[in-house]
Amino acid sequence: MPLQQVNRRSVPDEVFDQLFGELVSGSVAPGESLPSERRLAEVLGVSRPAVREALQRLAHAGLVEVRQGDATTVRDIRRAGGLDLLPRLLFAGGEIDLGVARSILEARLHVGPKIAELAARRKGPELAAPLHAAVRALDGETDLVNMQRLALTFWEHITDAAESVTFRLMFNSLRAAYEPALDALAHVMTAEVDRTDSYAALTEAIVQGDATAARTRAEDLLRPATTALIDVIDLLDEE
Repeated sequence: MPLQQVNRRSVPDEVFDQLFGELVSGSVAPGESLPSERRLAEVLGVSRPAVREALQRLAHAGLVEVRQGDATTVRDIRRAGGLDLLPRLLFAGGEIDLGVARSILEARLHVGPKIAELAARRKGPELAAPLHAAVRALDGETDLVNMQRLALTFWEHITDAAESVTFRLMFNSLRAAYEPALDALAHVMTAEVDRTDSYAALTEAIVQGDATAARTRAEDLLRPATTALIDVIDLLDEE
């Protein structure tokens, strides 16, 4: 395993990051065993407790199976992992994984309209004040990064109103993956965050409790920027 000496300012975190990178890269295949705690500690230049803590975190994330007195076995990330891994998977290896980025965009486009539909059905009129305030704030902002943050706040209100813990946790994970790229995505996302009329139309549909219209308006809002970003990813893949 091409591991490196660890910077001691955050030992367990860095051990976790290196081991996670090995698992994501496929250097150790599902079903194979990691080196022993002692061997990992020697290679990384850290204490065994630091390695043990990192392995426990990997186990809690569903990425390895740790058996007392036995080897630590690697599990299939795609079968055993959860949404909380998305931010790490997106930037695994120090750069954006285009396949993960595409999957996040696809999920966003398909899940967003359903969340808007549920919000309209379950909490419609109650969202009048927060959504109108969010649209006004968005309309008065000119900084593209701040506009994205305001758009996230808009969608946070809608997601909470959908009253689905599953969708809320999905939103948290997608947001955590998206926020580190706000600066890089600013210009591409202009096609979405600058359309305050579309946010207003979606708000009106939700507040009126029109679930069908809310779903349609949400898709109309999300599709242009999503399609543009996926087209960029496809071009990068071809290169």
